[in-house]
Amino acid sequence: MLFTIGIGVLEEGLLYAIMALGVYITYKILDFPDLSVDGTFPLGGAVTAVLIVAGVNPLLTLIISFLIGAVAGILTGLIHVKLKVRDLLSGIIMMTALYSINLRIAGKANVAIFSKETIFDNEIIRNYIPEAYQPFMTLTILLIITVIMKLLLDLYLKTKSGYLLRAVGDNATLVTSLAKDKGFVKIVGLAIANAFVALAGCIYTQKSGFFEISTGTGAIVIGLASVIIGTNIFKRVSLVKATTAVIVGSIVYKACVATAIALGMEASDLKLITAILFLGILVISNERKRRVKAND
Repeated sequence: MLFTIGIGVLEEGLLYAIMALGVYITYKILDFPDLSVDGTFPLGGAVTAVLIVAGVNPLLTLIISFLIGAVAGILTGLIHVKLKVRDLLSGIIMMTALYSINLRIAGKANVAIFSKETIFDNEIIRNYIPEAYQPFMTLTILLIITVIMKLLLDLYLKTKSGYLLRAVGDNATLVTSLAKDKGFVKIVGLAIANAFVALAGCIYTQKSGFFEISTGTGAIVIGLASVIIGTNIFKRVSLVKATTAVIVGSIVYKACVATAIALGMEASDLKLITAILFLGILVISNERKRRVKAND
């Protein structure tokens, strides 16, 4: 029983870690409160469900969802940069628009893909993977995808564009003094962040076997909680990269949720559990900051 719960926690943690990496870009690097995440997550799911029903290779849907998510991020960036709308409002506008867009793409609020092949259930796994290992295939696939995305993000952050992205969040004036367009850098960052989120939505849909329009509700809170937990756990450990900390934070967060449900809370209370956990994390984080300032 505990083993099964543990596997489930790891699977959920790794899946949402991909989304949390996107939130990390906007929240920690860009310092941009991007609420469009709640719309981009189901966007990846809607696109995936429609493509898989149409017979598209499930691996290809990963790339397509990633690109579609990037487009959504670009639009959020353009609303903020070109139309001079505040960052928070830009995200809200995009999130609201994406709800209708997602319904348009999917055609309805629910799309089942149980009978279709996915990256987790296909002929290759059924025919070529020994039966004893098949229960661990979902976890293995999620681990591979998460590690690949983490490494790609680490590599990007070491490029010139990645350094400019960090600079925009820390000191936008510095970017301007380097004769670089800080608005363009923000758009690039939002594109990458939302691409990660849409990819997570794509994987979620393939794992669960269906698309549901409300799957993105509260996604930003889960992402923020994962980022804050991870970065606080490894705050004093310089050897651990921030992206690794975010992945661990996502797993810890999901473990906390699983523990709360195991202690008697209903699955329908998930949003309440999420809100309480997030509030607790913020209070603890703020208290630590006050102590550090007091000591200084």
